[in-house]
Amino acid sequence: MISVLFAVLTALSNGTASVLQRRAALEVPDSEAMRLSLIGHLLRQRVWLAGIGLVIVAAVCQAVALATGPIAVVQPIFVIELPATLVVAGFVLRVGVSRQVWAGVAAVTAGLALGMAAASPVGGSDDVQGAAWIPALVVTGAFEAALVAAALGTSGNARATLLGLAAACGYALTAALMKDAMARLDSDGVTGLLTAWQLYATAAAGVGALFLLQNALQAGSLVAVQPMLTLGDALISIAYGVTLFGEELRTGWWLLPQLAGLALIAAGCVVLARSPLATANAAPPPRVE
Repeated sequence: MISVLFAVLTALSNGTASVLQRRAALEVPDSEAMRLSLIGHLLRQRVWLAGIGLVIVAAVCQAVALATGPIAVVQPIFVIELPATLVVAGFVLRVGVSRQVWAGVAAVTAGLALGMAAASPVGGSDDVQGAAWIPALVVTGAFEAALVAAALGTSGNARATLLGLAAACGYALTAALMKDAMARLDSDGVTGLLTAWQLYATAAAGVGALFLLQNALQAGSLVAVQPMLTLGDALISIAYGVTLFGEELRTGWWLLPQLAGLALIAAGCVVLARSPLATANAAPPPRVE
């Protein structure tokens, strides 16, 4: 399936981008947290710009994936972004990739395969019907506001975790808006796309999610951010797929292998979180001018 291929490419691009952005964020003073000047510091770093370039590549791949497949199929594939991030981090940050990491990678991959095969998302429409966006946006906004407020009351990895989940919610919303916007392109052409509010809401949600992610990466370690970012994005996207686009998942006894797959993914994340690669707040190697 084209959608699966481009979803995998999206996950790999985003995982590599997270590593590059984390390396850049390590050089930003703590005093710049939750300020627009944080972006100014990052813009002066080539490694961060390279990460943003990969974010753009990922956005294009994601648009193709969402235009050709259900959101409940495409977004959960991004779970592989976590193991991909840690493997790439091993090379970029010059930290050894241990057997423990590879075991976590295997568990996450197997759990994703089992869960997706059992859930087998099908059906749904390409666009959101009626005024369904109104309650979805209200609930999403309230949830993100609560997460950000809680994050401001703490620090370190706790703040990173909360902001990582807030960023995940933002990216899931971005994906849902993007899918709805791409449906306008199919039905009404370029003019329909350019006049759709969903296109501009996609850009706004994406920028907001990116800002939250940069602050999450600046606040704590990569492992505090990435699991919440990856798993949160997948699960919230499934909720959008079911509630907004009418996609259907298998139920009944199929819930058992779905839960088993989720357990494998969670176990893999725990293994990855306990690995030296993930827990080390690795400093970037000396910069070559």
